[in-house]
Amino acid sequence: MKARLIAAAALVGVAASAGAADQPVVPAAAMSIARSNACMGCHAIDRKLVGPSFQQVAEKYKGQPQASAQLEKKVKNGGAGVWGSIPMPSHPKMNDADIRTVVAWVLAGAPQK
Repeated sequence: MKARLIAAAALVGVAASAGAADQPVVPAAAMSIARSNACMGCHAIDRKLVGPSFQQVAEKYKGQPQASAQLEKKVKNGGAGVWGSIPMPSHPKMNDADIRTVVAWVLAGAPQK
């Protein structure tokens, strides 16, 4: 548990720093954040559930310079229409550092290790 908290704290610090896009995302920490914020209820890493898989999201936004900002906004505010008619609920209580961490992990292809 202590190691997980240390890893998560370090990851938040990395994500908050300038140049965070160049830093590797710790999959276990990102997955833990995704699980604790109900992301995994609608998304899986490698298959469609209610929403697209994280790997599908990574592929769709690959090479788009504004992808992080777009997806961070969508996580915070919710959205609809990009992947079909089922809306993505907003997550207004999720903190910005956690959103950045999860989005960076998703855009990296949601690696598990």
